[in-house]
Amino acid sequence: MDRQIRSRKRSSDFDAVVIGGGFFGCKLALYLKEEFDRVLILERELDLLQRASYANQARVHNGYHYPRSLLTALRSRANFPRFVREYRECIDSSFEKYYAISKLFSKVNVRQFELFCQRVGIPLKPAPPQVQKLFNSQAIEGVFQTQEYAFDSTKLKKRIWQDLTKAEIKVGLNSQAIRVRESHDQNISVYYLSKNNIKKIKTKYVFNCTYASLDQILKQSNLPTVPLKYELAEMALVEVPPLLKNKGITVMCGPFFSLMPFPPRGLHTLSHVRYTPHYYWQETADLSVRSHEAYSQISRKTNYPFAIRDAARYLPIVRDCQYVDSLWEVKTVLPQSETDDSRPILFQQNPKLTNFYSVLGGKIDNIYDLAHELDTLLNKQELEVDGDRRLFRVSRGSSKR
Repeated sequence: MDRQIRSRKRSSDFDAVVIGGGFFGCKLALYLKEEFDRVLILERELDLLQRASYANQARVHNGYHYPRSLLTALRSRANFPRFVREYRECIDSSFEKYYAISKLFSKVNVRQFELFCQRVGIPLKPAPPQVQKLFNSQAIEGVFQTQEYAFDSTKLKKRIWQDLTKAEIKVGLNSQAIRVRESHDQNISVYYLSKNNIKKIKTKYVFNCTYASLDQILKQSNLPTVPLKYELAEMALVEVPPLLKNKGITVMCGPFFSLMPFPPRGLHTLSHVRYTPHYYWQETADLSVRSHEAYSQISRKTNYPFAIRDAARYLPIVRDCQYVDSLWEVKTVLPQSETDDSRPILFQQNPKLTNFYSVLGGKIDNIYDLAHELDTLLNKQELEVDGDRRLFRVSRGSSKR
């Protein structure tokens, strides 16, 4: 930024504020820092990457999961090697990953899955005989060895803190954003709760990356909300039998399950399309309350017995799994994703407050699609910092740091 601009009187406290300290919010802040001097993250929890960035399958997708959404599969295949390179120290690649196609109820058959993988350009080969024998041949049409990894969210959090510190991005923990208002000087006032006190800061741009709280902040700010679907989701944490210790399993494509290594706990997650969601709802008048009630107040009785019983029909050895615990989170998806299982990035400018953007990511490895959306924003409009309007360069490829 030009030194003359730096020395002028600031009309705002920050150039950009990111609400939400999950992986997407933190990574967006790092992207913004390439263009702005003063970037702040507001996070309601006591640390970063505590909610959806932790409570998930920890899968680094390579496209296999999306035979019904070719675009999502292609983006996963493109992002997979980039994510693995950038966060190598956070990646667990020590296990073998297998996809199995069911004979019943599956929305793809073996031949379709093979053609899909060939079209997307992802490696696929028949599973070894000793692995195929683990499956019920009466229920499974084919088993394939694939290339997919898991990430360790605790290591990823450490890496993100290092990157934020190096970039000199300010982080406000235990700081819950309540609402935003347009200021008379065309900045945005952000009101947040910290240590039982309501505080206010002024910024030029706000990026709402709060996942399950996305609409809550919009509603409390009297801004148009985003149509979203919410699920109270449970993923069981299990100790797998020795033959599955170094393996990840996905049976697809339909009402089936995944058994994935979960590096932070040294366990596996068991997720099931039918039994992982406990409740679901879409936007209603009381949405701002319900998203948090679902997480903190609704009774959490595990569905593990039902999920493991169904999984055993396809993979009998899972009967020997030992239940340890469950991860609970409010999963948030765009309603259109329910039809084709797609996971696009939401990057939406609010129609009533044009410098306020809502951001929602469906899976951790499509973070680079967020960079593309931000590039598009920076490339198509002039951004203003302290009264000086400039067309920012597109610089995702070469950081000023």
